[in-house]
Amino acid sequence: MNARALYSTTLVVLLSLGLMGFVQAEKADQDKPIILEAEKVSVNDVKQIYDLNGQVLLIKGSMLVTGEDGRIQMDPEGYEFIDVKGTPEKTASFRQRREGPADEFMQGVATQVIYNAKTEVLTLTGNADLKRLLNMQMLDQLRGWKIEYDDIKQYYRVTPPPDAKPEDLPLARAILSPRRKATLEK
Repeated sequence: MNARALYSTTLVVLLSLGLMGFVQAEKADQDKPIILEAEKVSVNDVKQIYDLNGQVLLIKGSMLVTGEDGRIQMDPEGYEFIDVKGTPEKTASFRQRREGPADEFMQGVATQVIYNAKTEVLTLTGNADLKRLLNMQMLDQLRGWKIEYDDIKQYYRVTPPPDAKPEDLPLARAILSPRRKATLEK
């Protein structure tokens, strides 16, 4: 096993063990309407596809997604697939309140933000940064080229770019607060 594969595997295992204390996304968001703002919006009601261009703002309950270009597609069951991209000057962002403590949020930035409401998987790609905040204080932070967070399984994966070399390590970084302390700070 090469150094990069070992490092990535180790990080995934540590993250999945260390972050099991997370609570899921706010369930009330599922029943909220989507509010879309952009310089240009194109709607295909038959295919349930919404294309957004320029200063994209998407709000659904406590979820807030921003970027420069985006596409939202609804499946027949009503679940959204959100894909928002930033620009070299301005990254795309994601923020959502967590179920549980009133002031707990997940907040991330990257070149591209993808959220699948059906599987509850968030993917941040390109200079990605994801934080868990409680009362506006950072509890956990992940950085890497690509971060995948599965909200149902409470599982993170931070991966390096496809062209990474072993000498470039570390390409992923995690700062994790102790679960017991975070729980006591409610």
